[in-house]
Amino acid sequence: MKKFTTIWLSLLLVMGVLAGCAAETDHKATGSPNKETATAAFPVSIQDAAGKTVEIKEEPKRIVSLIPSNTEIAYALGLGDSIVGRSDSDHYPKEVEKVEKIGGVEFNVEKIISLKPDLVLAHGSQMGAKEGFNQLEEAGIQVLTVNEATSFKDVYKSINMIGEAAGVKEKSTKLVDEMKSKLNDLKKKAEVISEDKQKTVFVEVSGAPEIYTTGKGTFMDEMLSVIHAKNAAGDQTGWVQMTEESIIKLNPDVIVTIDDASLADLKKRDGWNAIKAVKEKQVFQLNTDLASRPGPRLVEGVEALAKSIYPDTFK
Repeated sequence: MKKFTTIWLSLLLVMGVLAGCAAETDHKATGSPNKETATAAFPVSIQDAAGKTVEIKEEPKRIVSLIPSNTEIAYALGLGDSIVGRSDSDHYPKEVEKVEKIGGVEFNVEKIISLKPDLVLAHGSQMGAKEGFNQLEEAGIQVLTVNEATSFKDVYKSINMIGEAAGVKEKSTKLVDEMKSKLNDLKKKAEVISEDKQKTVFVEVSGAPEIYTTGKGTFMDEMLSVIHAKNAAGDQTGWVQMTEESIIKLNPDVIVTIDDASLADLKKRDGWNAIKAVKEKQVFQLNTDLASRPGPRLVEGVEALAKSIYPDTFK
């Protein structure tokens, strides 16, 4: 189960955007409009995923992110310079590797407090760490619990929540609009794929010996739907454990793995040479973060998925 735990955390975990020269020039010419805008955005009151109302009185200058998806969102919103602490699992964008680590699932409360953050970006998947969050709040640190995401709509909500908390609501709105536009472009391209031409796809989230896939009610199922592909496990809900024999019976047209296991090992499993996807060499591996991390790069994951399954349609 250890292997699946790693993949599961990756699924829950979440594009760095640096300010351009033009923005800097505009900033100097107009007398710090970015600071004035941020000041005008506060105080702000946000209902977070933990069900509490978080009151943020001033623009956060020092932010600690406890999960990769939150970190990626923060960098995409231009908040990279404010990130002073990040989880051990963070590795995107590259510059985040220079930021202090604060632990993994069991984050280091003392380390976080020593970094003197104004705001800690927690996550709905960390509800069990209530004692740690209480200690942070007792130290006078604001903790914002960002919602878990099982759909694109949820991802947009996460982005907007972080944008509002950091005083960059306009940037978060713009980022969400850009994601929606790119997703709509992919949907339009997929319109030429008629129902009788749709391929059945098995997504391997975690490999042998404990194989897990994605059922309905997950954003990965939604990703397949966007590009007119059928989820081989679409009759089940959530993250589903499968046997090798049951996958052989599904006989999918395509197999997509986001696990670290090599494609060669996957193809050598007993009986899998009878699966259509294996016989026709339609087995692909996708970047785990693009395909599973609910953040700004999720649309890139959809595009990568589309190009693997329908290369002629999504060139």
